[in-house]
Amino acid sequence: MKKYAVYKSDTGYYYYDYIDTPEALIGTEFEGIIDESRLPVVLDGRGAYYHFTENDYGFDRLIETDDDPPLPIEEMFFKNSPDFKLGWMSPDGDTYSCSYTNHTRCASLLAAKYYPKARFPETALNRAGWLKIIDSWDGTQETHGQFVHSERGIITKKQADKLFDLGLYNNPEVIELIHNCENDW
Repeated sequence: MKKYAVYKSDTGYYYYDYIDTPEALIGTEFEGIIDESRLPVVLDGRGAYYHFTENDYGFDRLIETDDDPPLPIEEMFFKNSPDFKLGWMSPDGDTYSCSYTNHTRCASLLAAKYYPKARFPETALNRAGWLKIIDSWDGTQETHGQFVHSERGIITKKQADKLFDLGLYNNPEVIELIHNCENDW
């Protein structure tokens, strides 16, 4: 079983490989580089490692599992969080929170769960009617906002209701989407 250090962010939990024995380094890029005196460490999956302490910012818990990924998607990208700002919305109106730069990772995991044969995760979500809620800041505005993207140009009634609950009902793109669909509801 692999060990992971789990950390909490505003949009969900994330994990790093947790290494506390020299044997756990075997087969990693750090085998022969990190000696026992530097353990425990966490590997960030991008070629870096960090000394681990339970006082690390955001640290939540250690887990052992063979699951891949080691956390359920609803935990990694909070499902239906009352603090939802950015992420993905299913045709049923369920939201999955992610940060400014995590839409692709979230889409990959959503597609793996709901459309396991899909070769292109974001395309699969788009074709299935998912909405992508992204940051609308273009570098010139004073504040960040939210932009609702529908690849198909339509939304479901449940998505419209959820967008109302999120305070996005008056966004120009949402008004257009609702106008395009309200006769079908």
